[in-house]
Amino acid sequence: MKLISWNVNGLRACVQKGFLEYFNEADADIFCLQETKLQEGQLNLELKGYNQYWNYAERKGYSGTAVFSKTKPLDVTYGIDKDEHNKEGRVITLEFENFYLVNVYTPNSQNELARLDYRMTWEDEFRAHIKALDSRKPVILCGDLNVAHKEIDLKNPRTNVKNAGFTPEERGKFTELLGSGFVDTFRHFYPEMEGMYSWWSYRFNARANNAGWRIDYFVISERIKNRLKDAEIHCEVLGSDHCPVTLEIDI
Repeated sequence: MKLISWNVNGLRACVQKGFLEYFNEADADIFCLQETKLQEGQLNLELKGYNQYWNYAERKGYSGTAVFSKTKPLDVTYGIDKDEHNKEGRVITLEFENFYLVNVYTPNSQNELARLDYRMTWEDEFRAHIKALDSRKPVILCGDLNVAHKEIDLKNPRTNVKNAGFTPEERGKFTELLGSGFVDTFRHFYPEMEGMYSWWSYRFNARANNAGWRIDYFVISERIKNRLKDAEIHCEVLGSDHCPVTLEIDI
């Protein structure tokens, strides 16, 4: 099974930059999007052979997620079991026969860490959601998790320690998630690989200089790691300030 996750930073704009060509060429079994920035009815995609699931933010032009799956899931839920977290369209959970697929766009802690306290609450309650699913079936979690876990995961760690996405608090929550029975699939295959990033600022020619961050992930239940085939970051794919990440797994 081939899965793809991509923060498209506005799907309507990404469609104008080759999204459909990449989507059709990639031929994924499940394709997950974050930061669609859409309201219902603003874009109609003809994706032959795929079931479409959308979670829209209440605020226009903000956040939002989508999942396109060749196989129809047994069940689909939107958000998590906490109403205060469900206004921004950040989570879609699909139940299949042998696993759960969770697509997430984790809240950014913002400039001057204005939203860090909210982020910490989110992390604990989202992790509880994942662990509850994992108690029933293995979980494949993907999306923009808005954290570079280790120094190897961004170009300039020393100057970013107090910035959103690389604070000790955010990194600690990701460590806590992994410690509760999950695996960062890219690092499973490539524990020492440097210079592999999934997001670059639009400023300072960051992408041309590969001054990036690895903040887009596939994370899976540890008990199915023996089924992993590969995990990749497709830095060559343009159309957003993020690039797609992929997972191949026998499940």
